[in-house]
Amino acid sequence: MTTNAEDAREAEQAPGPTLTVDELAARAGLTVRTIRFYSTRGLLPPPVIGPRRVGHYGQQHLSRLVLIEELQHQGMTLAAIERYLEQLPPDLSAHDLAIHRAVVASWAPDTAEQMTAAELERRCGRALSGADLDRLAAMGVVSHDEEADSYRVDMGLLRLGMQLLGVPIALETILASRTVLLEHARQAAHELSRLFQDEVWEPYREREGDPEHVAAMKSLSAHMQPMVVQALVTAFQRSLKEELREAFRAEG
Repeated sequence: MTTNAEDAREAEQAPGPTLTVDELAARAGLTVRTIRFYSTRGLLPPPVIGPRRVGHYGQQHLSRLVLIEELQHQGMTLAAIERYLEQLPPDLSAHDLAIHRAVVASWAPDTAEQMTAAELERRCGRALSGADLDRLAAMGVVSHDEEADSYRVDMGLLRLGMQLLGVPIALETILASRTVLLEHARQAAHELSRLFQDEVWEPYREREGDPEHVAAMKSLSAHMQPMVVQALVTAFQRSLKEELREAFRAEG
């Protein structure tokens, strides 16, 4: 027996591939040539072949493409990306890939892009109403630059934000949820930073006059960031699943 949440997720994933290679390229902000190159390298699953031998792509292809681009942005070579993707479970959904990409992008120096309303809609693959833009702004996905009449878009959150537009949650609830998340995220970051300073940095302060040692400690700090982010996301996902499971059990 499935829960309502599981039914909703299955319904979300039910539609099959509907994008042509040109539409996929437009949604991903890439060229068709780049997509075909990724396909020949085995980085992208083959499309579903429909009538007239036309290939059709779906949300999983799109999410995989933006993950590849983010990994390249982090400085990984195509060979390294290929090995990286091989380690991912083969049955990851588009939603899971979007979360994975958001985690990867979270330690990038800056994942925001400036674009016009038309460009934003092209990247989203649909027209955006004023209410849609308000919800995306509430989620921290976009912010409107009135002077330039353009939008600053967090590309690490855009895919997830677009998925959440279809979820019937009031704007006030989104704002309240963001406040809760930011409050607890800041508290966790503060505690982790204090722990790192007390347990890792302080014992070696007597050697802070050694430039090589200081450089090594800064490098360690930078490499810890993605690991900490991944740990926080994993812990939150597990806690959320447990809370939802308890909530459905109580209602049942």
